[in-house]
Amino acid sequence: MKRDLAMAFSRVTEGAALAGYKWLGRGDKNAADGAAVEAMRILLNQTEIDGQVVIGEGEIDDAPMLYIGETVGMGGEEVDIAVDPIEGTRMTAMGQSNALAVLAAGEKGSFLKAPDMYMEKLVVGPGAKGCIDLNKPLKQNLENIAKALNKTLDTLVVITLAKPRHDEVIAQIQAMGVRVFAIPDGDVAASILTCMPESEVDVMYGIGGAPEGVISAAVIRSLDGDMHGRLLPRHHVKGDSEENRIHGADELNRCKKMGVEANRVLTMEEMAKSDNVIFSATGITKGDLLDGVTRQGHIATTETLLIRGRCQTIRRIKSTHYLERKDPQVRELVL
Repeated sequence: MKRDLAMAFSRVTEGAALAGYKWLGRGDKNAADGAAVEAMRILLNQTEIDGQVVIGEGEIDDAPMLYIGETVGMGGEEVDIAVDPIEGTRMTAMGQSNALAVLAAGEKGSFLKAPDMYMEKLVVGPGAKGCIDLNKPLKQNLENIAKALNKTLDTLVVITLAKPRHDEVIAQIQAMGVRVFAIPDGDVAASILTCMPESEVDVMYGIGGAPEGVISAAVIRSLDGDMHGRLLPRHHVKGDSEENRIHGADELNRCKKMGVEANRVLTMEEMAKSDNVIFSATGITKGDLLDGVTRQGHIATTETLLIRGRCQTIRRIKSTHYLERKDPQVRELVL
């Protein structure tokens, strides 16, 4: 992809973060997400690409979300796009840390096409690349990772989401003597932390959204880490209630239509088929990975992590925004 597209995509996530920030701490996660989606759509449609959303927030019936199959851009280079306009809508609504606006873009055919459903994920940094296998028990994986990193189990750090579905797993990991960092939401940021030299995190494990999983695969491949994923129907995660059985059956049907198999381990290379990707994430609230938006009057500051996969260039961009001078459509969303 053209080098100039990296800066263009950073502007997209900055706009989404500023729009989401307007709803920070207001208790309305749907309004925050809706504003970020609209800002992202406007800015993508001002970008010189022939883009298609292959991982989004739903399918065509879920519009006005950025839906799977939606075309964006002014025309130009063909790219596939995976988006999460706000990773951490609840955190944004409640004023909590680690909320991000996220986008990954790759050459045509780069990303796994899958429904918006659950995915089990196991992620490690470069030091443990090649030693994970989601077909094996988690205990065995952690032992193999510790060995690869030349660490003892009591110095290994696993990050996961603090969700009821992970209560037993967290207890199991802690019983091994491994430290667990449990965060409310945000497994894209958690995945990236496994590859950051300054981070204590060695492993990300958990069950979260499939869109976030594909985005994570793209950025982890860019950072020379490793990842396995497994698509899980809802009733395989939360139990066999009637509602979950109905939703799970629907998810299995959508997997079949998209030509992807649920309950099968997917390698990083199956989820992100090329390293010719661009990843951009802008902090909405301050977190472990990025600073959040700060604002005084009509002047705001953002921090963005921008990664070009093919050359493994990693940039942190601090930007100052004069909000009154934004494009009129965007200005309405951020002021």
